[in-house]
Amino acid sequence: MAMRDLRYFGDPVLKTPCDPVTRFDRAVEQLVTDLLDSVKPAGRAGLAAPQIGVGLRVFSYDVDGLTGYVINPEIVELSEETHEIGEGCLSVPELRFPVVRAKRAVVRGVDIRNEPVVVEGKDVLAQCLQHETDHLDGMLYLDRLAKDRKREALSEARKHDWFWRR
Repeated sequence: MAMRDLRYFGDPVLKTPCDPVTRFDRAVEQLVTDLLDSVKPAGRAGLAAPQIGVGLRVFSYDVDGLTGYVINPEIVELSEETHEIGEGCLSVPELRFPVVRAKRAVVRGVDIRNEPVVVEGKDVLAQCLQHETDHLDGMLYLDRLAKDRKREALSEARKHDWFWRR
């Protein structure tokens, strides 16, 4: 089991859009394995490659007994029905804020053999798919907060030891 160290809010890798995977080789297989291993501990629903310092479009998920990964994911469908749901992030530990998310999401991408993959999720899985895809676009859930909530979240984040400082 290869648990990878996490990157935390403030680390530039988390705000940088990821490159698509173009070579489906042993390195990508290892990345997928590491993401799957690193999402397993209790309390984790998803993990994107930049959260372990890798700027490639890959994420893993483990929600309600459904575990998997997607390479080069793109959200292809979001329900019009939304809800405001408490959200947290492994890269912004100890903090939770309400975020508006679609109740249903569909992500399309590929697997390690470059074969098509489609993942459809409702509720928590839909939230996870949206959250992890945001990571790959260089976006944290904090970026989706209303201005006053975002200011509060940033202030709280800076108080923690895990906050990345240059």
